[in-house]
Amino acid sequence: MIDLHYAPTPNCQKIAIMLEETGLAHRVLPYDIFEGDQLVPEFGLINPNHRLPAIVDHAPGGRDPVHVFESGAILQYLAEKSGRFLPISGPSRATVLSWLTWQVAGLGPIGGQASHFLRYAPPGQDYAVQRYTRELDRLLTVLERQLSESPYVAGDAYSIADMAIWPGRAASIVMGMSLDQWPATRHWFERIKRRPAVRRVMARPDLAPPEHYTRRHQALDDRQWSNLFGDANREAVARRPTRSS
Repeated sequence: MIDLHYAPTPNCQKIAIMLEETGLAHRVLPYDIFEGDQLVPEFGLINPNHRLPAIVDHAPGGRDPVHVFESGAILQYLAEKSGRFLPISGPSRATVLSWLTWQVAGLGPIGGQASHFLRYAPPGQDYAVQRYTRELDRLLTVLERQLSESPYVAGDAYSIADMAIWPGRAASIVMGMSLDQWPATRHWFERIKRRPAVRRVMARPDLAPPEHYTRRHQALDDRQWSNLFGDANREAVARRPTRSS
């Protein structure tokens, strides 16, 4: 059994889709990141970075449970555990891992910064908004070019690279972005959306974001800001949790 520590964000939806695609036995443990559920010391034993998603594999083939955090690492772990959606070796594996890394190191963080300055930051962030939205546009152009040449992100086969990228495009409407200017990406997006596993994940009430996750502009109170971006967030990382805490 795999525990998925989950909040309804694109990074977590990647893992929910992968688990559904593979059929690996799992349960979802929900967190409210606005309330600071992810900041408790117990979660720091699973992910010292206090971010979601994270998984605990209680049946890894050895004696002790395995903790994995960071969405790219989790996708690779689950692919290797299931033997699916990641080639075992060779150029095709390198291509999948290249695009997976491109998402977790580039598209994901840049999209997250664009979302932050558009949705959460106080007024007067014109430079930051322009900086991150323009870079996001550039990265989406890279994706468009790739999908104009191959049916899936890493070539002819659906892979963890597609799973990593798709949820962020599903969430892009929150920032007022449309895929209309990227027709190959839009076609790919709609094709992935029709996959049975993706449809099941997106239809599950326990995996869907509540309304306050999807507002175009977020007005956070002081406690919510602290939990997400401020002192509470930093203090959680500074703590040194132990198994007895």
